[in-house]
Amino acid sequence: MLEYLRNAADKPVAKILMGILIFSFVGWGVAEWVFGLTSSDTTIMRVGGEKISINQYNSMKSNELAKLPREEQRTLYTDPTAMATFQDKVVKEIAKIKRMERHAEDLGYVVSDHKIADDIRAVPQFQENGKFSSAAYDIVLQNSGLTESDVIGDFRMKTLNKMVQTPIDTELKTPRFVTLATYNARNASRNIDLATVKFADFKTATPTEEELREFYKKNPHRIPETRDVSYVMISAEMDKPDEYEKGLKSAQKLEDDIIAGDTLAEAAKKHDAKYKQHNNISSAKLPDDKNIDDAMIKRVFSMDEGAESELIETKEGFIIVRIDKITAEHDAEFDSVKKDLATEWTRAEQRKSAYVRANELLVDLNKNGKLDKGKNITVSRTDGATPNVLTAAFHNNIGDNSIIEEADAFYVIHIANEKIPTVDDKKVDALKDEVAKMSAEQIRADYDAYLEREYPIKINEKTYNRFVR
Repeated sequence: MLEYLRNAADKPVAKILMGILIFSFVGWGVAEWVFGLTSSDTTIMRVGGEKISINQYNSMKSNELAKLPREEQRTLYTDPTAMATFQDKVVKEIAKIKRMERHAEDLGYVVSDHKIADDIRAVPQFQENGKFSSAAYDIVLQNSGLTESDVIGDFRMKTLNKMVQTPIDTELKTPRFVTLATYNARNASRNIDLATVKFADFKTATPTEEELREFYKKNPHRIPETRDVSYVMISAEMDKPDEYEKGLKSAQKLEDDIIAGDTLAEAAKKHDAKYKQHNNISSAKLPDDKNIDDAMIKRVFSMDEGAESELIETKEGFIIVRIDKITAEHDAEFDSVKKDLATEWTRAEQRKSAYVRANELLVDLNKNGKLDKGKNITVSRTDGATPNVLTAAFHNNIGDNSIIEEADAFYVIHIANEKIPTVDDKKVDALKDEVAKMSAEQIRADYDAYLEREYPIKINEKTYNRFVR
C-alpha cells in the first residue's frame, strides 16, 4: 500500500490533490489566526496598556488566599458572593501594583540587584546567629511555596513602591492658622432663635371611608416577597479532616437519595439528619436559626420555587435547601391595614396644618425681624437642639431664617450670631496631628486617583468570564 502511494505521488492528479489538501490545512490554521479562534491569548486585563495574563492573576490570587485563615478560605469556596468579592479585590490589587510599577518606570526609577540582595540578607528569618544563611533562606522559601524569583520580585516591588510613595509619605507641617480654623469650626457655638410647631398640637376630624381609600391609593402598603423554605443538614466537625470527610460522604449519599426522588424529610429520616422548615421568610423577617445566616438568605432569594440547592458547606456541616413556595410582593388588602391607615392619615393632616403655621411664622420673621413665641438658645455642633436643627444652625449663614423638619415637628429658626471659643493650647496641639493626618489622607486619595487616570484598567470580559467567573 505504501509503495503504491509513493509511486502515485509523482502523477499530476496526485500532486493536484496534495496541493488542495495542503492548502486546506494552511487555510484552516490561517482562519483560526485571523478570526481569533485560537485560545492562545490569555490576557485577563490591561493596566495602562500592559497585559496581565490569567497566570499572573492566578499567582496573585494564590498569594492572597494564602494570607487568609482556613475558615475564611472555606467561606470563599462555599459562598459565591464572597468569592466574587474576593476576585474583584485581587483584580484591584494587581492594578494597584502594576500602576505603581508603571509609574516608577516612567519616573526612571531603578532598583539594583545589589540593593535587593542587601535587603534579603537583612531579613531576620533568613539569618542564623545574626548572619545570612542560605540554608535558612531555602527552608523559608520551601515552607512558603515561593520561588527565589517570587522573593526577588516582591522585594523589588516593595522598594519601587517606597520610592514612588515617598513624596506623599513625607510628614506634613500643619500651619497653625489651619489648625486654629479647624479648632474654631469644631468648638464654636451659635445663638439661634427657635420656635417649635408640633404636629400633635393640631386636631383633626375622624377620616371617612372614602378619605381612607383615597389616601391608600397614594400610599399603598406593600407586603414584601416571602418564601417557605426547608432544609436538611448533616452535622459535622468541619475543622477536623477525618470528621469532615465522614460528614461529606454521608451528605453525598443523602444527596443521591434526594436526586433519586426522596423528599428532604424522607432523606433526613433515612440518614438520621436534621430536617427544618421555615415559612414566610422575608428580608425583614428572618427565622431564629443560626443556619439561615446572611449568606444563606442571599442564596435562598436567588433560587426558583421548587428548586433544591447543591451541597452547601457551613460551619456546622453540610446543607441542602429547598424553596417550597414563593409568595410575590403585593399590595395588602385595604381592610387588613385600615387601622394603620387611619393613624397615618391623621398624622399627614396634622403635618399639613403644622407646615402652614410654620410658614406663617417664617413670613412674619422675614417681614418684622421677630420670631413669635421663639426662644433664644445657644447650640454647639453636637448639643442643644435636634440633629437637623444643629445641622442647619451651622450649615447656614449668620442672619439666615429657615424651616427645619424633624420626625414630629417643624422648627422655625433664625441664626443670630456666633461665639468663637477661647483657645486651649493643649487641645490645639492635639488637633494639629489629626489635621496633618487628614491632610495626608486627602493627598494620598488624590494621588491614587491620579494613578488611576494615568494607568486605567481595562478588563477582558471574555477571558475574565471564561477563567474567573
